[in-house]
Amino acid sequence: MGRTVTTIPARRQEGPTRDAPPRDAPHGQSAYLRLLEAIHAGDLKPGDRLTETDLAQRLNVSRTPVREAMRRLEADGLVGHVPRVGAVIRTLDYGEIMELYEVRAVLECTAARLAARAASDLEIAELADLNTEMAGAVGDAARMFELNRQFHLALLDAAKNRFLVKSVNALQKTMLILGPSTLSETERAEETIDEHGALLDALKAHDAEAADAAMRFHIERSHRVRLRQLRARVRPLDSE
Repeated sequence: MGRTVTTIPARRQEGPTRDAPPRDAPHGQSAYLRLLEAIHAGDLKPGDRLTETDLAQRLNVSRTPVREAMRRLEADGLVGHVPRVGAVIRTLDYGEIMELYEVRAVLECTAARLAARAASDLEIAELADLNTEMAGAVGDAARMFELNRQFHLALLDAAKNRFLVKSVNALQKTMLILGPSTLSETERAEETIDEHGALLDALKAHDAEAADAAMRFHIERSHRVRLRQLRARVRPLDSE
């Protein structure tokens, strides 16, 4: 049986996508974004049981906005229903993780290819500045995650395709339930900076093929680290 959630902190930052609400947003939208952040922060983990009463109390709202937020999380693929347990944060199986990264590669390689053709010098300079900031943040997992998030969002903006933006944002929400970022590992963080550098070289040359290849390599390396992390997490259970 999944664990019952123990805490939901007040919303600290915008979250994984650029859809944070204004201060006067409806309670349902606010509850939804606070739950998204709780998943991102690890306060809500795969397998955690969710009840309207408990979440309403912890978010200090009525059950109606909680119910709306849970419906949206279910539509996002983040919440599922387990017989005799109820609503829980979903756990992705190996096949789903493989599929998730396959789609991520398609979408982000497309973004890189389009950005190589459409990005302005100012947009490329912004990406380079973000990567430089990342180089100075190695060892600070939270800061690295945020800068990396900004880097990929800036690349997505440079691709100038609104439908691609929607698709990537939906994918990023699903990735929240995978657990801690691969950038929590110093070696992976340093590799990421180098991989971003190769992508930046391709963007500066406006070489779409090279940008596609650099992003594909980046996603494949991230995928391998993610799978290794997941195997390490389940190994103790296998030995019991």
